[in-house]
Amino acid sequence: MAVALALVVLPGLALLLWPRPQAEGLGRLLSQAQLIQSFAAGGSGRPLPALWKERLAGAAPGLWARQQGVWWQFWGAHGDAGAYLVLPAVSLSGLNRHGWPQQPLIVDDLAVLAPDPLSRQWLAERLRSISRPQRGLEQRCLQQLRRPQVVIWNSAGLGALAGPVAPLLQRLQQGCLTLERQGLDLIVTGEAAAGSGVLGAEPRLVPLPRPRPLPPGQLLELSGPSLATLLQGLLGRQLVREPLGTRYGIHEGQLKLLRRLPFVLRLRSLPQGPFQAGLTLELAPTQQDRAAWLSLLAGLREPLLQQGLQEPTARLQATTPRLGAGTLPASRWSRADGQVVGGWFWTPPTGAQAGPRLVLFLGPEPVPFVSSTLTTELRLRARPADLAAQGLWPGAFPPLVRTAPSLELQASDGGQQPISRLSGRLTMTRSR
Repeated sequence: MAVALALVVLPGLALLLWPRPQAEGLGRLLSQAQLIQSFAAGGSGRPLPALWKERLAGAAPGLWARQQGVWWQFWGAHGDAGAYLVLPAVSLSGLNRHGWPQQPLIVDDLAVLAPDPLSRQWLAERLRSISRPQRGLEQRCLQQLRRPQVVIWNSAGLGALAGPVAPLLQRLQQGCLTLERQGLDLIVTGEAAAGSGVLGAEPRLVPLPRPRPLPPGQLLELSGPSLATLLQGLLGRQLVREPLGTRYGIHEGQLKLLRRLPFVLRLRSLPQGPFQAGLTLELAPTQQDRAAWLSLLAGLREPLLQQGLQEPTARLQATTPRLGAGTLPASRWSRADGQVVGGWFWTPPTGAQAGPRLVLFLGPEPVPFVSSTLTTELRLRARPADLAAQGLWPGAFPPLVRTAPSLELQASDGGQQPISRLSGRLTMTRSR
């Protein structure tokens, strides 16, 4: 009798002390997903998502009304096929599945509804292979995914969202974010790394600076402690690196100058003229590197002339900082019709600024120009709605982001650490 009681009671006691983890299948699905999101279910009066209607047909309203906890959607390797809907398998127990567009694929304790038969077959075949266990960053992100309002991405998912901008986000190729609503703001926190399977410890949380609106007419500002943050992805491409050397004479030695510089990149709206926007890149060369920069800029003159651009004899007069007994040269380049298309100039030191700043610009000359404070963190401030209206924001981002009046995002500079801590704020429109 005692043995029988032990056989009954001990397993139950073990389940109470060490409960079986929920959503066990998430780890397997994560290995096949470009991007995966978690959401709160419909028990609190949320509207029925369109994805539920598409995957569950007539069963969707009743199932949504009684659904509790968390559900997920994810995109596989062929993201254009559509999203997979993921639910706890127990929630489908006893349902009549006749007439459903696709029958669910059971993955451990989860039920997956694919967008089409081919996608279902692809996932089933991929899940037969043994996936490696998640570690480090992946493991922490997976734990977060068991809660609502979490998104996880890998390099393919980031590429699908950011499009041509993705190479500039090399440090954020894989990661996760947790979203929390505070009034009209959506507060985001998370972490990201440049590759998969990173084992670094969770980085410290760097407080997001107090909100500081962009100046009127400015669409975007990106600043950071090193241009290597931006250039790593671009310069890894032969298609970019080779023309820099053959056409402009910028080889590895000059690229080293670029990589180590703090920077501020700005995009401003141009309501008149042939350009939609103007771009400026503000750099802070050290005194030791200044002569090398003067040589690099001087070497650009002949290639620009060969491309048909003209350098008017009247140089920029806005700034003339001193360099020994002379001044730091500025240059402005225009087309044959006189339209200025770019150039560079130096700004004099101001306040705590250690030395002259170099400003390179595309489009009309930015006058007046005010130097920015350099940061030790990678920081982005943008107006997504204004950028999207001009066709300058990647269209694959969700409408929530594309229509936002403002976005702030900060990535801690990990130093020798491979993982960056993310924090940010997305301001939503009042209609939501």
